[in-house]
Amino acid sequence: MAAASLPIPPMSPGVGARRKGPKSLPRLPMSAFSPPNSGTSDMFPLHPSPSTVQPEEIVDAYVVAPEGDLSHWKAQAGEVLASRIAGAVVHVQTQEPSEVESIVQKISTSSDVPVSAIAVPFRLEDGVPASLPSYLASASSSKPRVVLSASFTKSSPEAIEALQWALVQDYIVVLDVQCNVTEPAGTWEALEDFLTKSTAPPPSGAPLKGKIILSNILPPSDDLSLPIVKLLTHPTYQAYQAHIASLSLFANVFVNFIPPQWGAATPALTVGDSKETSKEAREWKRRIKMYISPVVEAFGFQRVIFGSSPSPSSRASSRAGDWYELARESFAELGVEQEGIDAVFCTNAQTVYDAR
Repeated sequence: MAAASLPIPPMSPGVGARRKGPKSLPRLPMSAFSPPNSGTSDMFPLHPSPSTVQPEEIVDAYVVAPEGDLSHWKAQAGEVLASRIAGAVVHVQTQEPSEVESIVQKISTSSDVPVSAIAVPFRLEDGVPASLPSYLASASSSKPRVVLSASFTKSSPEAIEALQWALVQDYIVVLDVQCNVTEPAGTWEALEDFLTKSTAPPPSGAPLKGKIILSNILPPSDDLSLPIVKLLTHPTYQAYQAHIASLSLFANVFVNFIPPQWGAATPALTVGDSKETSKEAREWKRRIKMYISPVVEAFGFQRVIFGSSPSPSSRASSRAGDWYELARESFAELGVEQEGIDAVFCTNAQTVYDAR
């Protein structure tokens, strides 16, 4: 007589937990983009007023100062931003190595603003550098830290090799995406392909220790004439959501949160002595929150970094203090906890730029 088959034992409760799967990330409800219902019961606790939610300290990770002079930034910063500043990442724009050397020395020795890092130009299209200027040769031990500032318009073998080399050398590379990712011309795919090839293990097998910080995609270029109700279902916004999720899979990639290229100057939060938010600022905040949502869902709060200057490729003006207030209130109105606010506006930058 054949032995009776034994029943299959139930799966251990811990098995599912050990399986690898997509990471669990915060999701922001659609109610975050709508004003609260005036009929909400007083029994439910309300979030603190966005005007009162402030980061304990601020590290401004994108201060464009072409000649290293921060007086223009200080004049625009406003009382709140300037009084809470704990560090700044200063972006130098001149390409001449001797001038860059002079500016780095000037910022390192005479700045009255605490400088966390100095971002110097690095041309990816030139490929792997044959030799390094002195300010890069000593970058690993310099204070403030010297990092690389590069731009992306299209991929090339030279650019891929240069970025891969920089990551092997443990450089932080601030990559300014100087092409409109919302245009349906394969720009997202080109950027993803570039990052995939640049972050692949090199033939030498050396580890990629550096980090990439993407700029000019949060928020991306946008058409302010397109109503938000149409933007929700627009193909460009849906593509943005999908590709942001793909970019978040690169573990060493962070995102700068800087003024967008929207064809208009960043509006002041209030008009004159009024405490009321201006109509233009309210519209900007609604649109900003539309783009914050998928980025936070994909990257979490720990890989988003605040900066007050627009991309050098932007033609729209923006005052540092105006952008800070819009950026801060946009996050606060999403009901973000204090820990999240502190991360985006301070501690994420400290973690990235202070790490050695």
